[in-house]
Amino acid sequence: MIIPSIDLQGGQAVQLVGGEDLEIEAGAPMPLLQKFRLAGDVAIIDLDAAKGEGSNTALIRELLPHARCRVGGGIRSVEAALEWLDAGAHKVILGTAATPEILRQLPAERVIAALDARHGEVVVQGWREGTGRTILDRMRELEGLVGGFLVTFVEHEGRMSGTAEMEQIAALVEAAGDAKLTIAGGVTTATELAELDALGVDAQVGMALYSGQLHLADAICARMRSDRPDGLWSTVVVDEHGVALGLCYSNLESVRAAVDRVSGVYHSRRRGLWHKGASSGATQELLAIDLDCDHDALRFTVRQRDPGFCHEEVRTCWGPDSGITALARTIRARAEDAPEGSYTRRLFDDPELLGEKLLEEARELIEAKDADEAAWETADLLYFALVAMTARGASLEDVARELDRRTARVRRRAGDAKS
Repeated sequence: MIIPSIDLQGGQAVQLVGGEDLEIEAGAPMPLLQKFRLAGDVAIIDLDAAKGEGSNTALIRELLPHARCRVGGGIRSVEAALEWLDAGAHKVILGTAATPEILRQLPAERVIAALDARHGEVVVQGWREGTGRTILDRMRELEGLVGGFLVTFVEHEGRMSGTAEMEQIAALVEAAGDAKLTIAGGVTTATELAELDALGVDAQVGMALYSGQLHLADAICARMRSDRPDGLWSTVVVDEHGVALGLCYSNLESVRAAVDRVSGVYHSRRRGLWHKGASSGATQELLAIDLDCDHDALRFTVRQRDPGFCHEEVRTCWGPDSGITALARTIRARAEDAPEGSYTRRLFDDPELLGEKLLEEARELIEAKDADEAAWETADLLYFALVAMTARGASLEDVARELDRRTARVRRRAGDAKS
């Protein structure tokens, strides 16, 4: 629905009016990213690269591991697009380089063609040159070659005066065909977002969020509804691995508070606004907010602090957690308070012993003869691998993120054994 935008200029997040006049300097982009990611995809646009006046490449690479990002600005070749996709960009946004010749060499589902238009005419070179072509002309040229179109109405960009007419946008949806349409320029209210979402259109928004005129929670919840007499929204709370912790309820007030604090805040039917863990210390870092397919339930993804979500001081409202995630948390806790002389303490204090055990268990897994033996040896190997991971400051969430990044790579390594 909403795609918050982080526009970078000189290493800082900025907002420009009409792509030219600096209106807001928002400083370092990481705090913005950590809040904007609650809504889902975040667009990161390198204005310097787009204008050929520098680059924010190193900074963007630092941001990519922390959110699902669409990267654009100055991507003018197949190689540059592949570099960003392999670096962890969820999608890349191509402007002048969105030609059939280049797009045929890229995975269409990972590419968005940026069509910037002023009063219907597509403009290029940082919105400074007209092309004499219309948005529909460009859409027809690129049909089937991209997974999405980003149409920016330059005359509305940064002015918070409302976006293009919905009839015009509906025509663009039809022209886009199977490609997802995202529009930018002038979107200011939750009502506009709801109307666009009803058309199947996402909105890339910057100025309204930065200025405070549009609250991110209002944007996220623009199409939420409830069939409950009290108007509340059922909210499933899960941890960073997708394990359900419990069921809560939310309303717009509680979601606003959750977004402002980037933590788990809900509506208690007995107490009203409820900041989870405020008294017990079992607080939650909020990682994402998702709507279900019917727009009548929310999912909060959180990083839960010990002793857990349940008031009975266990991990979930259905009892203790289990499996590899429970083991990883146990090892992390032992890294801090394992008693002297315990085996876990020995492993943390003796890297040579830990290395030997990893090699030993890997060999035993290789030599396993059947499923039961393979499961046994894999469990041993995972234990020692988790100890090694934890000893070096990494987490299971870091590992999952790296696996996702590798899955999203376009160019693959040969996978040959190292000599």
